[in-house]
Amino acid sequence: MNIIYFNPDEMRADTLGCYGHPLVKTPNIDRLAARGTLFEKCFAQHTVCSPSRCSFMTGWYPHTRGHRSLWHLLQPDEPNTLKYLKQNGYQVHYLGKNDLLSNKAVADCIDVLYPQMPGCSFERMYDDPDHSGFMSMLCKPMKDDHADYHRVQAAADFVKSWRTGDKPFMLFMGQVLPHCPYTAPEPWYSMYSPEDIPPLLAENIDKAPSFHRWIKEYRRLNECREDMAKIMVVYLGMVSYVDHMFGILLDALDESAAADNTAVFFFSDHGDWAGDRGLVEKWPSALDDRLIHVPLIIAAPGGKAGHRVSEPVELFDIAPTVAALTGTPLRHTQYGHNLTPQLNGEAGDSNREVFAEGGYDHDADIACFEHIGGIPGERGYNNISIIDNPLSHYYPKGIQQKEKPESICRSVMIRTMKHKLIRREHDVNELYDLVKDPGELNNLYYDPEYQLLRAGLNERLLLWYLRTSDVTPWGRDTGTPFPVMKG
Repeated sequence: MNIIYFNPDEMRADTLGCYGHPLVKTPNIDRLAARGTLFEKCFAQHTVCSPSRCSFMTGWYPHTRGHRSLWHLLQPDEPNTLKYLKQNGYQVHYLGKNDLLSNKAVADCIDVLYPQMPGCSFERMYDDPDHSGFMSMLCKPMKDDHADYHRVQAAADFVKSWRTGDKPFMLFMGQVLPHCPYTAPEPWYSMYSPEDIPPLLAENIDKAPSFHRWIKEYRRLNECREDMAKIMVVYLGMVSYVDHMFGILLDALDESAAADNTAVFFFSDHGDWAGDRGLVEKWPSALDDRLIHVPLIIAAPGGKAGHRVSEPVELFDIAPTVAALTGTPLRHTQYGHNLTPQLNGEAGDSNREVFAEGGYDHDADIACFEHIGGIPGERGYNNISIIDNPLSHYYPKGIQQKEKPESICRSVMIRTMKHKLIRREHDVNELYDLVKDPGELNNLYYDPEYQLLRAGLNERLLLWYLRTSDVTPWGRDTGTPFPVMKG
């Protein structure tokens, strides 16, 4: 069975038509859902690209091996889905941004690494650095297609060229969009109107963590609130643009010899506020559903069509699921669940607890914003440090993390079908009744009426840490025997 991972960056689940959005058009993603299984409540393990990707490729939580930031990627000694498949006879194709593998790990994991594709132009909505909206991430329409589009074309050409008898393939597409800055080419940029979208999520969160305040102050978002709805509609246009590109790949697959023996996984690494709560982008220690609730749709040969799973799953469940679909034995301890029973029509586990975490609180991670030359991948910083480039979209973020380190303290979340608890090392803790308050607006952590519930969830967090705090390597070390001591 061939495997395709189509992995848009920073795509929320609730912005897709098949996930219930009343306005956005995503016909191609919807048709994948009609062919396979849609997981209604899938949650990422982190709200930053690299930690999330390291998790979904390994079945490990970020803390298991310390993958907490953009700067620390998978090493040669660490197991991952790409390496397993390559060792099992697959030809692994990798297109797009690399927020996953260290340079030393690439050779063991990838057979065909595609070159970087032509870029696209970004032009801020406000040219004046003194304008209140300069750092809002809102841009004018793209004047040309994004590099993602050229990647899809290359992937489509490969899929159509595949013939029965060729080696099975794993095609990983690490797409950039709908990652901000917020822009898309026409007609997608102007596809939706602020007057037509559902109301944005309110700003007035009771007992909010400090990063809400600081993000708004450092980016001056309180001074450009009128742009938040525009940001949301552009984000929705970006989602529809991603859908258009995904359709190109689906069409190519349908026309190819690989059509009947390829499993397609559509999922994102984390979400984006996109104007909700008066915020933009995401934050390392934020764990609200706008950021951790991601789409997961899997269409595998022989699976049940149009199946929906309402019970919670975790994004890194895709690691053992691919292993099961391809008959690839895993040789490491991992914490994901095999989802093949759900692909065949079974329900999930309504009692399952899901977990996520974030934040750094280590000088080594924070210092990277000062000393490393830009962000890895296609971010266009020309090797200028974030801290040193006041025109960078990420300049306020880097300055905030340097000056307000408590706003990126370590955080951890446990979520059930009914409640969510978030614990932080230095900042505000959070507890929500998800039945009464699905928007997570009323923080109940400090409410004495919820003392027993809070204590129970904290205890379950402790037990989870005991079980997942590390992994014991498989096999045993063989060193030189100790010399025999005489006398």
